[in-house]
Amino acid sequence: MKKIECVIMDWAGTAVDYGCFAPVSAFIESFRAIGIEITAEEARRPMGLTKIDHVRALFQMTRIGEKFQEKYGRPYNENDVQGRYAEFQRLLFATLKEYTGPISYVIETIDTLRQKGIKIGSTTGYTKEMMDVVIPEAAAKGYSPDNCVTSDGLPAGRPYPYMIYKNMCDLAVPSRFSVLKYGDTISDIKEGLNAGVWTVGVILGSNEMGLTEEEVQALPEKELKSRMSEVRNRMYAAGAHYVVDSIKELPALIECINARMANE
Repeated sequence: MKKIECVIMDWAGTAVDYGCFAPVSAFIESFRAIGIEITAEEARRPMGLTKIDHVRALFQMTRIGEKFQEKYGRPYNENDVQGRYAEFQRLLFATLKEYTGPISYVIETIDTLRQKGIKIGSTTGYTKEMMDVVIPEAAAKGYSPDNCVTSDGLPAGRPYPYMIYKNMCDLAVPSRFSVLKYGDTISDIKEGLNAGVWTVGVILGSNEMGLTEEEVQALPEKELKSRMSEVRNRMYAAGAHYVVDSIKELPALIECINARMANE
């Protein structure tokens, strides 16, 4: 019988770092260092890609490309990309340890899934070197998946499916129908769809919401519901099979997916 045997989690904005703040400030400061202001919304838009591709995506945005041309009298080139990526890394590594706290209910929910025999994989837009900082810090705070795959040594990162396939190999999961990809960005959703696995987006704590936990709690209920609805709509428009408010809903959703597959 087909059933979910493996959940593949994203990291920042999904499992740790509520609101996915560690990379955002580093992208903003990296571009500020060459005299170009980018907004938090712009910095978040390509989130989930490998970080070098994220820098390329920022330069490719019309407004940012035009600002560079205006300031330097020439189009940006790969050297400029590499320069901003190097500065991004320097800034990120200086603060990364501070952004490794597990998001609410992640630890308890992962324990529940493991009790059902479900394996926990993970993919990320971070490099292996970045994850060498994040993994032990998150583990010390109670979150430790069974496997972590970065795009290092693979043909590409998100939205391509290779990190999911590598998790399936590492964890000996034989069928894509038994895999659920769970993440907080549009790139996560595209990664899951391209791998042909069940794909679930999460709203609270996500890069797409872009708010701290305190900011979420302080919002008037009507505005919070409106913002959550916007994120939900974007994720469904990107092709997500399901979108949940928080990870607390995942065990029950998995039971629904299992029942759905049993009836097909």
